[in-house]
Amino acid sequence: MASTTYGLPGLPRRERCLVMGVVNVTPDSFSDGGRWFDHGRAVEHGLELAGQGADIVDVGGESTRPGAQRVSLDEELRRVVPVVRELTRQGVAVSIDTMRAQVADHAVQAGAVLVNDVSGGLADPSMAPLVAKAGVAYVLMHWRGHSHDMQRRAVYTDVVAEVHDELRDRMAAMVDEGVDPAQIVLDPGLGFAKRPEEAHNWQLLAHLDRFDDLGRPLLIAGSRKRFLGRLLADADGHDRPFSESDDATLALTALSAAAGAWCVRVHDVRPSADAVRVAAAWRTGGALLDEGRADAVGRGGSGR
Repeated sequence: MASTTYGLPGLPRRERCLVMGVVNVTPDSFSDGGRWFDHGRAVEHGLELAGQGADIVDVGGESTRPGAQRVSLDEELRRVVPVVRELTRQGVAVSIDTMRAQVADHAVQAGAVLVNDVSGGLADPSMAPLVAKAGVAYVLMHWRGHSHDMQRRAVYTDVVAEVHDELRDRMAAMVDEGVDPAQIVLDPGLGFAKRPEEAHNWQLLAHLDRFDDLGRPLLIAGSRKRFLGRLLADADGHDRPFSESDDATLALTALSAAAGAWCVRVHDVRPSADAVRVAAAWRTGGALLDEGRADAVGRGGSGR
C-alpha cells in the first residue's frame, strides 16, 4: 500500500496513520446513538476524543446504519452546526459526516476542514461543486445506495475489483466537476453494501494494496461494524455486540496503519491513537518517536 503521508488542505500532516474520532449527534446511530445527542455533551465528547489523541473529530447528524431512514435537512443542520462551530473554536480539526451539500456548506462555514461523504457525491449532485468551490478535503466513499436498501445491492463477482473501479469512476466524475484530485481521500466503504456473510469487508482489507494505483490516501472505517461482530460470534452463533468489539477494532487499526492507511475512523480513540504510533515506530525502527500524543491536536498545521 502507498505511503501514509499526504498533504491535504487544512488537515494535520503526520508521518503516521491519522486517527479520526466519531461524534454521532444522533438518537439512532448503530453503536452509540443517543449518548451525544445533546449539543453540550457532543462538544464535550469531541474535546475528550481530541485530548485522547484524535487528529480529526468527525461530527455527524444522520445515522447511516443499515435500515436507517433519512432526517430532514433542517434537523441535520440543527444537530451538527453548533457542535462543529464550538469544536473548531476550541482548536479541533473537524470533519463533517454528511451526504448533503447544504449541510457541508454550513459546516465548512462553521470551521470544518473535511467533508466525509458516505455517498461519494451520488446522494446530492450539488456536492461536487460545493467541495470544488470550498477547496476542502473530501472523503469519497464507495456507495451503492441509501441505508434502507444498501444491503440488497451487495452483489459482486469480484468485490475488490468492482469497488476499485467504482471508486475510480466516482473520483473521475468529481474531478470532471471541478474537484482537485489533491482534495480527495478514498474510502472502500466497509459495511456499506458489503455482506459480512460473504466476507466482502475482509476481502477488501486483505487487498488494500490494490487501491495504490488510484494515487489517493485511504480512510479505513471499520470501527464496531457488524462484520467484526460476526467474526467474534459466540458458540451459539450470536454476533458479538457492537459495544464489545473495540478490541477487534484496535487490531483493525494496527493492521491498517501497518498496511499504510492514511487514517482510521474509530469510536474508542485512545487505544487506536496508541496503536498508530506503535505502528509508525515499528515501521521506521524508532525514527518517528516524535509522532507522539504531545502533538498539538487540531493545530498541526495545514497540509497545503
